[in-house]
Amino acid sequence: MSEHPIAARWRTLRAGERRRAALIPYLTAGHPTPEASLAALQLVQAAGADFVEVGVPFSDPLADGPTIQRSTQAALDAGMTVPRVLELIGRAALGIPVVIMTYVNPVMAYGLERFVADAHAAGAAGLVLTDFPAGADPALEQLVLASPLALIRLIAPTTTPERLARAVRGATGFLYLISRLGVTGARDRVPPDLAEHVARVRAASPLPLAVGFGISTPAQARATAQLADGVVVGSALVDALGSGGLPAAERLIPLVPDYVRAVDVERRTIRVEWTAEDEASVEEVTGDRGG
Repeated sequence: MSEHPIAARWRTLRAGERRRAALIPYLTAGHPTPEASLAALQLVQAAGADFVEVGVPFSDPLADGPTIQRSTQAALDAGMTVPRVLELIGRAALGIPVVIMTYVNPVMAYGLERFVADAHAAGAAGLVLTDFPAGADPALEQLVLASPLALIRLIAPTTTPERLARAVRGATGFLYLISRLGVTGARDRVPPDLAEHVARVRAASPLPLAVGFGISTPAQARATAQLADGVVVGSALVDALGSGGLPAAERLIPLVPDYVRAVDVERRTIRVEWTAEDEASVEEVTGDRGG
């Protein structure tokens, strides 16, 4: 059995003598237009992204801030649907793992079994269900776990020890720690208690740990990369696309990897095998999920 693409990518990141934090951009599928969205996906790969999160537009995005909400509405207005999201991923044909980030309703409306099969066929490697608590539907979880898609759990700063233990038991691929309470969107600084939350999640699971929500400046990315295995950057990229189109994204995206990878941190031992159980330059082009 070949190694899962997400596990393989983490293993590559851990090769050599130094740990390198993963860069994980988030992009809303179909924003600002389907063709620009396709170009942006290919652009983040060319710039050196290690994974990419592709957001499925949904009409009631409760966890998202104004930037992602605007991008979602623009994508819906342009006719973006779940089948078109999967078609977009297939057309992009990326050589890095694609993680689909979505609310549960669009998946259930499409049909869960059909969705995981079609998502895998399109080239997706992982799935984040933003409004699906661990244990809410064991049958759904087992169906995803039995599929080729990694089930990536969102962990909140307020997750209790009991819920954290339950969440990591059913997680594969990596864990996604929300850096702060509230909706997605750019913030001024990394939360002062982020290191405490990272340590708590690390103590509960050896899976790689990515941090997102509110990571929008070079300083925030560097600070987060010192703590986590991966950094998710979303709102800043989505805002650049929304305000300045693809040219703005083309100026911003090549700058982002250097801020994450300039960090030299001691190597950590993490589990990456696939199991069923388991500032100025950026501000020039940005204004204000994934980040």
